[in-house]
Amino acid sequence: MDLFEDDTAQTPSNAPEFSVSELSGAVKRTIESGFSHIRVRGEVGRVTLARTGHLYFDLKDERAVLSAISWKGQVAKMTVRPEEGMEVIATGRMTTFAGQSRYQMTVENVEPAGAGALMAMLEKRKALLASEGLFDPARKRPLPYLPDIIGVVTSPTGAVIRDILHRLRERFARKVLIWPVAVQGQNCAAEVANAINGFNALTPGGALPRPDLLIVARGGGSVEDLWGFNEEIVARAAAASRIPLISAVGHETDTTLIDFVSDRRAPTPTAAAEIAVPVRLELATWVSDQETRMARSVTQAQERRAQRLRDLARSLARPERALEAPQQRFDRASERLDVALQGLVAKRSVELARTAAALRPAVLQARIAAAQERAMGLSARLAPALARGTNDHHKAFARVAQRLDGDMVSQIALRKSEALATTTQRFSRVTQGQISDWRARLDALERMRQTLGYTATLTRGYAVVRGAQGLVTSAQDAAAIVSVEFSDGLVAVGPGAAPAASAQPESTQGASVAQAGPKKAKRKAQKKSDAPPDQGSLF
Repeated sequence: MDLFEDDTAQTPSNAPEFSVSELSGAVKRTIESGFSHIRVRGEVGRVTLARTGHLYFDLKDERAVLSAISWKGQVAKMTVRPEEGMEVIATGRMTTFAGQSRYQMTVENVEPAGAGALMAMLEKRKALLASEGLFDPARKRPLPYLPDIIGVVTSPTGAVIRDILHRLRERFARKVLIWPVAVQGQNCAAEVANAINGFNALTPGGALPRPDLLIVARGGGSVEDLWGFNEEIVARAAAASRIPLISAVGHETDTTLIDFVSDRRAPTPTAAAEIAVPVRLELATWVSDQETRMARSVTQAQERRAQRLRDLARSLARPERALEAPQQRFDRASERLDVALQGLVAKRSVELARTAAALRPAVLQARIAAAQERAMGLSARLAPALARGTNDHHKAFARVAQRLDGDMVSQIALRKSEALATTTQRFSRVTQGQISDWRARLDALERMRQTLGYTATLTRGYAVVRGAQGLVTSAQDAAAIVSVEFSDGLVAVGPGAAPAASAQPESTQGASVAQAGPKKAKRKAQKKSDAPPDQGSLF
């Protein structure tokens, strides 16, 4: 042995070595095997509901705290959920959580520790809902007097629904929609809340119409049996209902949270049916009485008004007398109307004849000639006037240019030149436009002259017959015919007549006539000689 060997060296041991996971697993198995099913009584401390649906809470007494967890599936099956400050009896098993080196209880079910705990929890919920104003009488709505459809939320197999239907049939039969629910147990609260919300989601007047009144009913029972109607979800669904709601849960001595938030509380389900509808016979009697009173009131009111009308009629003048003077004035006006109308027609006829007589071709031709001369005179004066204006501007420009220096003169000259060019263009456009308008007017007048002249009539097969004294307009003067004018020439008639010639016709309108060919003129002359002697002019 070395003399310098350390005396503190440890002696080899036969104890096994564990990893942390192995030790944690051994502890977990030991605890779970020793406490696989336990019931623990304690006060609920901190309560946390995770996003995953798992519920974490503490069970505590005066000296210790036990962490507890309920998985999502276990929470859904709980009849009573733990709330902070509530004394409960938790059923489950012990286990460990290696991640934090702690033990905890997996809770499968929670029961209140006696009726006192239930009442304490009920008072706590009641205080919470009252602080939110859900018990305020001002928010309670009046019930409909005679609802058409009544929705009932209850068990479909119990005696409650039979009592309600029987009493409705006796008093006033109405349509009833039944929403079947569990009225006790862990599914009671959720189903009742869903039924209330479901009735409110229906469409008024739809295939399944929304009820006008709801009745939530259940027979009597213990506090535990009625506990589903003390759940907060049921109370809030009843408070949010848009349909008036009657709560009829238990007997007259039973009280639940839904009684405080409903619009009306009935002591029994049968009383709820009596509150919902009136008695049909009583209603019919009341309606009959009201009908009698109304008929009597209407008869008396009519008699009073008829008497008042007769009294007022005596003080009024007779309508026939009020219309005598207007009728007489109307008759006198009617007598003068025919004479005035005939005189107006005669006056207008004379004016029309006078105006028509003044519209002769010679007058129209004279006006056209005067307009042409005026237009030619204005057009002849326009060019010299424009030239004089331009020269005046040039002279003024030259005078101003003498007083200015070179640069300024150049700038001003440039601006003036541009302005002068613009003005000249404008004058030219205006002048050309005005001349075009005048030419268009002259052309229109010329077309009117051609239309009104007799030469246009000649082209449609007519002719002008002239004698020694002028136009021949009657058959008696046929022997004095000297010439016949057609649309294409003038034909002489009688002994020693000259051949057809292209000559300007003696027209008062100055219209030119094209010369007709010899053969055509001869044929027309022959046709003219065969024409009856009463052929006259349109004028």
